[in-house]
Amino acid sequence: MRMFRQLIAVLLVVTLAACASGGGLAEAPPAPQQGPVDDYAIGVDDVVQVTVWRNPELGITVPVRPDGRISVPLVGDVMAGGLTPSQVAADIQEKLSTYVRDPQVAVILTDLRSHEYLSRVRVTGAVRQPVSIPYRQGMTVLDAVLAAGGVNEFAAPDRSSLYRKTEGETLSYAIRLDKIINRGDLSTNFTVAPGDVITVPERAF
Repeated sequence: MRMFRQLIAVLLVVTLAACASGGGLAEAPPAPQQGPVDDYAIGVDDVVQVTVWRNPELGITVPVRPDGRISVPLVGDVMAGGLTPSQVAADIQEKLSTYVRDPQVAVILTDLRSHEYLSRVRVTGAVRQPVSIPYRQGMTVLDAVLAAGGVNEFAAPDRSSLYRKTEGETLSYAIRLDKIINRGDLSTNFTVAPGDVITVPERAF
């Protein structure tokens, strides 16, 4: 009988632990992914630099036009929008081969403008000044909230949340903003990612 009770107690502990680990807010968001620039799909207004080895007169630095194309000496218009730098370089290289013997082409992104809004971090709710700020590598929740002027007098900072869209699903993470600001507890001072939204709710009166 005693062994049976001990077995029931163990099963109860395991069940409670499983329940505690599932559901509710996730404990911490994953670190933002930094993909290689060569995998970046070029967009309208991005500035690209085209260089041709041993043919500097064929090099250009231009923004991508609204039709997604750039104009390259000798070959004319070349599609760049939606393609990676290496794909554009291969296309230019193939077209140039008609005019230049064994051309070696490189395409480099010098200014990423098209994804500006997709890569911003937004802070809303009970803050001094709701903001949409450019993402910077290493930026944290506290950095973003301070850029919004901090919380206002109506805020419930310890009920704040960070929202992140991952693979089509929006996940939320609890932020204890009062503990971060006033107690130096950085356990929820998460590193933000492009597109994150931080919301600070108002307290109930």
